[in-house]
Amino acid sequence: MRLVSFRAPDGSAQAGVVSGDRVTSLGVGMLEAIRSIPEPRGPSFPLSETRLLAPIPSPPKFICVGLNYRDHAAEIGLEIPKVPTIFSKFSSAVIGPGEPIVLPRVSQRPDYEAELAFVIGRGGRHVPAARAMDHVFGYTIANDVSARDYQMATSQWLMGKTFDSFAPLGPWIVTADEIPDPHALAISLEIGGEKLQNSNTRELIFRIPELVEFIAGVVTLEPGDVVITGTPSGVGFMRKPPRYLRPGDEVSIHIEGIGTLRNPVIAET
Repeated sequence: MRLVSFRAPDGSAQAGVVSGDRVTSLGVGMLEAIRSIPEPRGPSFPLSETRLLAPIPSPPKFICVGLNYRDHAAEIGLEIPKVPTIFSKFSSAVIGPGEPIVLPRVSQRPDYEAELAFVIGRGGRHVPAARAMDHVFGYTIANDVSARDYQMATSQWLMGKTFDSFAPLGPWIVTADEIPDPHALAISLEIGGEKLQNSNTRELIFRIPELVEFIAGVVTLEPGDVVITGTPSGVGFMRKPPRYLRPGDEVSIHIEGIGTLRNPVIAET
């Protein structure tokens, strides 16, 4: 099942089920739908005419994992980490498919990062890895946009990661039953037809059960929490010459079994 958040004609944000080329409203918001998916009760809209929002417009928590692909660790010359590197983004960074990534005036090194995201369905604390997948509701696509100059100015990454619009998410959530193995998905990123990242989630260092166990050992997971799992090799700041985001770009991230997330890039005015 593919679930979207969309702007209804009355202006409200509603969850809907995508079937073919139409979206049928569930009559509730996405957080409520995650807790207990109701039967679609209409109305139905053409998908092509529907304004999609981020699947979860304001996640309770937006949790990020750094340095979590073997090929990415190799390209930047760092050892494989022994524990996950965790940081976060504020919910004000979240945007949906088609919404513009806004390049901040104060940064000269805005970068892209294609990432698989998973969404928590059943909350909890101290969740063992053996039961972790029972807590995963589904999967979506994220772009961990990063101002490298701000990120690398200190040992704390948050401020370089959480500018407004720096967390594109979507286009929908694919429920977990549709993805038999989230650790065997092709993942790629293109800008203007040029493929800049091209890998597979089998390169993940810490897999989803390990991440859930680690994070839930510290915080209580809640329905609707989003966890983005790290990016593969090919990031802009490691290319020669570096390839940073520029106004006029369109970033397309594709993950096998989920779809494609597209966002244009504009300059802050």
